[in-house]
Amino acid sequence: MKINKSLYTKAECKALIAEKRNRKNKKKDLPTHNLKVSNKFDIPTTNKIAFVLGNGTSRQGINLEKLKKFGPIYGCNAIYRDFLVDYLIAVDVKMVLEINMAGFQNHNKVYTNPNKAYSKMKNLNFFQPSKGWSSGPTALWLASTHKYEQIYILGFDYKGLAGGKIINNIYADTRNYKKSTDGATFFGNWMRQTRSVLQEFKDIKFTRIIDDTNNFSPRDLEDCKNYNTLHVDFFKKHFTV
Repeated sequence: MKINKSLYTKAECKALIAEKRNRKNKKKDLPTHNLKVSNKFDIPTTNKIAFVLGNGTSRQGINLEKLKKFGPIYGCNAIYRDFLVDYLIAVDVKMVLEINMAGFQNHNKVYTNPNKAYSKMKNLNFFQPSKGWSSGPTALWLASTHKYEQIYILGFDYKGLAGGKIINNIYADTRNYKKSTDGATFFGNWMRQTRSVLQEFKDIKFTRIIDDTNNFSPRDLEDCKNYNTLHVDFFKKHFTV
């Protein structure tokens, strides 16, 4: 995606170009680190259930306002435009710059990786060191460190639409996202990062919500004993959402 230089300062443009170059050169995931999280905000200890939201189309039609009363919600990237999550995770430079322009982090909990482009921005919570993962799996990891008994995963569709050919994202065709006609993003990294969380937190039960269109479930996840899938119709009926 071409950078629109009119939207950013000169320093921010340089940081975005450097980030883009690094992504092209990176062939494998960064090694897993023991991620430390800022303790600026209290970590919940009493809730048994949490919800982690990706932005795949399978979560469309779920009433998030009604869902919120059942447990904390962890969301990613542009979800802040539509819904007030309890924890917002964004690791893409463009999204963090957008979130900062909106001032969302000044009154809400936002977590990201350290980056020169926003090292001087206030009220962001930085992972130290950077985990080097995508936003969705990073959000799942953060929720898991808060020690819930059950985590429901929504909008983690992995596979693209139209038989895996085109992008699967609620925010396609909006700022900082691909067009709805663009090719699907390779899901291998997301899948491996998700599996890493499942393996690290074996005492947590993870349930991923699927629908008739987005029912793909990678075998690498199915092999984890603390993972299962649930159709969205049963999920909506159970939580009345």
